[in-house]
Amino acid sequence: MAKAIMLQGTGSDVGKTVLVAGLCRAARRRGINVLPFKPQNMSNNAAVASHPDGGTGEIGRAQWLQALACGVAPSVDMNPVLLKPQSDIGAQVIVHGRVAGEAGARDYQDLKGRLMGAVMQSWERLSADADLIIVEGAGSPAEINLRDRDIANMGFATRADVPVVLVGDIDRGGVIAAIAGTHLILPEDDRRMIAGFLINKFRGDLSLFDDGLEAITRFTGWRSFGVVPWLREAALLPSEDAVVLDRPAGAGGKALKVAVPMLSRIANFDDLDPLRAEPGVEIVFVPPGSPLPADAALIVIPGSKATIADLASFRELGWERDLAAHVARGGHVLGLCGGYQMLGLTVRDPHGAEGERREAEGLGLLKVSTVMEPEKTVRDVAGTSPAFGAEVSGYEIHLGRTFGPDCGRPLTLLEGHQDGAMSADGTVMGTYLHGLFGNAAFRRAFLSRLGVKGGDFDHRQKVEDALDAIAAHLERCVDIDAIFDAAR
Repeated sequence: MAKAIMLQGTGSDVGKTVLVAGLCRAARRRGINVLPFKPQNMSNNAAVASHPDGGTGEIGRAQWLQALACGVAPSVDMNPVLLKPQSDIGAQVIVHGRVAGEAGARDYQDLKGRLMGAVMQSWERLSADADLIIVEGAGSPAEINLRDRDIANMGFATRADVPVVLVGDIDRGGVIAAIAGTHLILPEDDRRMIAGFLINKFRGDLSLFDDGLEAITRFTGWRSFGVVPWLREAALLPSEDAVVLDRPAGAGGKALKVAVPMLSRIANFDDLDPLRAEPGVEIVFVPPGSPLPADAALIVIPGSKATIADLASFRELGWERDLAAHVARGGHVLGLCGGYQMLGLTVRDPHGAEGERREAEGLGLLKVSTVMEPEKTVRDVAGTSPAFGAEVSGYEIHLGRTFGPDCGRPLTLLEGHQDGAMSADGTVMGTYLHGLFGNAAFRRAFLSRLGVKGGDFDHRQKVEDALDAIAAHLERCVDIDAIFDAAR
């Protein structure tokens, strides 16, 4: 059986995902057979993973990244419960990679007690295949109002007897109070599970926080495992949570501006990461209330977990008018997955897979229609893009079948089937293929059509290099030996 250590945070977005990925890569570099695990995740950024029955399922994109850090193929057991928000109070529930239903926030609290069994099944399978498992929690263990049915933090840690490293984010301020407050609030049985703490996202001279470390240890009795500086390489990794989209964009003035409306249920927005890495490309995520910029050469409508609802919001925000003006100026449009569905004539959901509303008029820029179907498509795919003369690969995760005259001009040909559609003049395109821009030849050809010279870099290799750099940083600033020794 594998030994294990778990990273929990004083809150969400404290950097647990990156730290787990970095520790996984550090363990791999030491020759340790290591695997990642997150009992419960909430994200609309998903990835394809293998299922024990030989098929496929979906997991959080973060666990896909952590599997990459470990040098292993992703498995649904690495994230047995995935929640994909569809509304402010409801989410699709994915168990072992497959849709198990929908649940409101209150209903899900009742459901969690039954999901611990699924979590432990995955845990036992992983434990038989590894020497070390590095576990990521979700949110904060101090949410004691949810403790009795918890499967994501201390509920799992105590059930599986996994020691915990508590991670605090100094960048958001109040880290001493956050860690000391967590110690104060936790019941004694949970408190005993914590082997020590890490401080993350420190800017400046690390020695300036020596007194802070001593204070935390004085208040809690927990040891420090180190202080992690701000890791610039983390920006090169796929982001899991849409909270990162609220951060300011980089400097403008680049050759090509790409505008991306921030849909309320935006999904798999890391599709844009390879474009963002291009020196001549500026990606602008446009928040609700702001118009789509008139100087954008390309508008990308990203994936959505709730196509019909996001389509209605798109109109309410005035983006449909902005998009029409963009097209009238000769601008290009690309729809990815749910964004592709929105570009068509109609979207129908006869089974109510996404909610109560069963039909909506599309944006009408592609002569296609979409019908949502109960069975979700989840698969890795490869093929070619005849329109751009390049090989492509990536993955599909979507509900719905799209058909119509413009599908006769597919954007890609994927393993025996046509995918996507293009307008007659080639300025409006749509596809179900996630990861399209990760293909360097396609990216160069696509950007060339927009008048920009693209690079020939391998984006996947950039991610690998970033993981190596993060692991090296952790080796210098964190007592990794002590963390691994604390595992049991």
